[in-house]
Amino acid sequence: MALGICALVSPTLGTRVFVALLVSQINVLHGGARGQAEADCRPAVQHDGPLGEVPSHQGMRFEGSQPDVPVEGEGRPTPRRGERALSNIHGEVARTDDIAEVTIIKAPPTSSQTLRQVLALGPGYRRRRRALLVPPMFVPENQRAPFPRVIGKSHVISADEQGSHIFRLTGRGADQDPKGAFSIDQLTGEVTVNRALDREDIAFYQLQVSTTDQAGKVLEGPVPLDVSLIDQNDNRPVFTETRYAGEVLEGSPAGTTVMTVTAWDADDPNTDNAALRYSLAKQSPDLPSPSMFYIDPEKGHVVTATSVGLLDREALPTTQYELEIVAKDMAGSDVGLTGTATATITIADKNDHAPKFTQSLFQATVRESWRGAVLTLTVEDRDEVGTGAWRAMFSILGGDSDRSFEVHTNPDNNHGMLSVVEPLDYESSAFHSLLIKVENEDPLVADVGYSPISTATVYVTVLDVNEGPVFFPDPMAVTRRENIPAGSTVAMLNATDPDLLQAQHIRFAVLNDPAGWLSVDPVTGMVNTTAILDRESPFVHDNTYRAVFTAVDDGSPPATGSGTLVITLEDENDNAPYIYPPVARVCEDAKDPNVLVLGGMDRDIDPNGAPFSIQLAKQPGLETTWNITSINSTHSQVTLLHRLQRASYLLPLQVTDSGAPPLSRSAQVTVQVCTCRRSRMDCSRADYAHSDLLVLGPALLTALAALSP
Repeated sequence: MALGICALVSPTLGTRVFVALLVSQINVLHGGARGQAEADCRPAVQHDGPLGEVPSHQGMRFEGSQPDVPVEGEGRPTPRRGERALSNIHGEVARTDDIAEVTIIKAPPTSSQTLRQVLALGPGYRRRRRALLVPPMFVPENQRAPFPRVIGKSHVISADEQGSHIFRLTGRGADQDPKGAFSIDQLTGEVTVNRALDREDIAFYQLQVSTTDQAGKVLEGPVPLDVSLIDQNDNRPVFTETRYAGEVLEGSPAGTTVMTVTAWDADDPNTDNAALRYSLAKQSPDLPSPSMFYIDPEKGHVVTATSVGLLDREALPTTQYELEIVAKDMAGSDVGLTGTATATITIADKNDHAPKFTQSLFQATVRESWRGAVLTLTVEDRDEVGTGAWRAMFSILGGDSDRSFEVHTNPDNNHGMLSVVEPLDYESSAFHSLLIKVENEDPLVADVGYSPISTATVYVTVLDVNEGPVFFPDPMAVTRRENIPAGSTVAMLNATDPDLLQAQHIRFAVLNDPAGWLSVDPVTGMVNTTAILDRESPFVHDNTYRAVFTAVDDGSPPATGSGTLVITLEDENDNAPYIYPPVARVCEDAKDPNVLVLGGMDRDIDPNGAPFSIQLAKQPGLETTWNITSINSTHSQVTLLHRLQRASYLLPLQVTDSGAPPLSRSAQVTVQVCTCRRSRMDCSRADYAHSDLLVLGPALLTALAALSP
C-alpha cells in the first residue's frame, strides 16, 4: 500500500485542496501528466506499460462519500457549506477503480482541477480488490435539530457490490457510553450523528467500522473511524479569581508589575475561540489620570503606567484603586465573548516624608519636686498612620545634663510626652531649656529632598513650692547602753529647709516612739530619754530601737519632713539566768543513774550569758545522793548516786552566768521516783504537781556532751 499527498491550488480562487491518494494492488499505466496545479500529483502505483504513456480518462465515473462535497462534471469536488470538509472520492472505469481521500480547507465554489487530472488514470487499468477505507469525520458541536444528520460515508460501494456488505459501527459513542450518539447505515455505510454534542464534554470519538457478509463473516476491518467535534465559541472566559488584590510602592517607576491575572476558556485552545486578550475596562477613581495602570493584553501583567511624580501616595485622592479587568476570546475581536474580574490595588507607603514639629518652641511650667508628664509635643507626618514610616521617636539633644527629663511617644496620636523623672529643684535652677529631636522608626528613603532634621526647643519654668525640711542624715544611727537613766541625751537631730530663698524656722516633734522612752526639744532637736532603755524589751529588735521624728517649717502652708532615729542598745548583765526543766521522772529500779540533763538560759547576750555554772545548793547531805557534771557551756548532767524509794524529791540548785559581775539564781527541780513495769511508769503515789516530766537517755547525753567547748 502506498500513500501520496497532493496539494491543488485553484489559479483563480487560490483555494488549497489537500488530496491523499490511497492505492492498493493496482496496475496503473502511469504517465508524466500533471494537473494544472502548483504541485505534482502522482499516485504511487504499479505500471504495466512503457513509462510516459498517458492513458485516456474517458468514461471515468466519480462518487464522493460526503454529501456536503459532491463531485461534479469531470471530477470537481464542490463543498456546499462549511470551511473544512473531508470526503472519500471513488473513481471507476471499466477495468480500474481507486479511492482518494480529499480534505478541503477553504471550500471554493468549484475546483479548477478535476479528479481525473489529479488521479491521471486511464481506461487501461485492470480491476482490483478494494480495502476498507474510513476517512476522519468532523461534526460541529451544538448542532440543532433535525437529527439524524449524515456526516460522511465510511466506504464507497460499486453498484455491483451493493447489498453484499453489512456495515457495523462500534466503540464509544456507538454501542458504548454515550450510546447512540453515532450510527451507520448497514447497507450504504453512511455515518450519522443523532443528537447535539458538546466538545467540552468529549472532543474526540474513536470508533471502529467493519463489514460483514450476510452470514456475519467479517469481510473488512475493523478500521478506526475518528470523529472530531468542531469547536464553537460557546464558552466565556473565566478568571481564576473573582477579585484580585495587590499593592505597589508609591514612587515606583512606570512599568512596575503590580499583579498578574489569569483567565481560561473551555473552548478549543487551538482555535481563536480560546485565544484570550486582556484589557482594563474601568479604573476607579480616575484621578489624577484615568490611565494609572496598564495590562499586557496577552500575559495579563498589570503594571503602573504613570510617572513617579504622580504615584505619590500622599498626593493621590485615595490609596486604593479598583480596576475592572476584561478577558475576551476570539483574540479580542468584536465578536468575542467576555469575562470580568475586579482588582484592588493599594498604593503602599514608603518613608518619603520626615516628621515635623507643629511649632518650633514649646513652653511648660512645673512645680519643683513634681514627677510625671508636663508637656505634649505635637508632630505631623504625612506617611501612612501606624507604620514605621509614621511612628515618631523623640530624643533630647541638649539641656538635660542631670537626666531629669524623658520623652515618650504616645502610640495613639504619635505625639511626644515630656515627663520629669527626677524632681526639679527651684533653688538649683528655676529654668531649663531643652533641645528635642524627632525622627521615624524607619529610615528615610534615599534620593528624596527632605527638610533639615526636625527639632524643637522646650522652655521649662520651675515654680517654687514650700518644701518640707530634710533630715540629715536620715536615718540617724546612734549607740547607747541600756539602762541609762531617764533624762540622758541620746541624739541631736539635724534638719534643714531646702527653701533657701525663704527665711523659715523649724520645729521638731516626736511622730512615733513605740515604747515611750524619748522626748525631743522642739527648737534644738535634742533627744533625751524619759524612761530606762531596756535592750530586752519587746520593742527592741536585733538590739535596735527605732523612733520617727518630724520637722515642720513655718511656711504658708507649713511643710513637714520626717526622719528616723535608730538606737543600737548595748547589753548590760541585768538578767539572772534560769534552768529547765523543773520536773523529772526516774524508775525506782533504774539501772541508769543518769536522771536528767539541765539547761541554762539568759535574756542577756554574750558576754553576759553562757557559759552557765549549774551546781547543787549548799545544803548538807545533797552531795551523798546527787551529782552534777557539766556537759557543755549551757547544759549539765544530774546523776543519782544510789537508789531512792518511790516518792517525790526536791533538788535545790544554783545557776550562774558569765557576766561581770556574774548574776545567779536559785532554783529547784522536782524528781519523781516511780514504779516501772513493762515500759509503764506508775507515779500515782508520788507527790508531784507537774505532769511534764522529762527523762533523757544516754544518746541525748552524748549529743549534748559533743556541744561542750
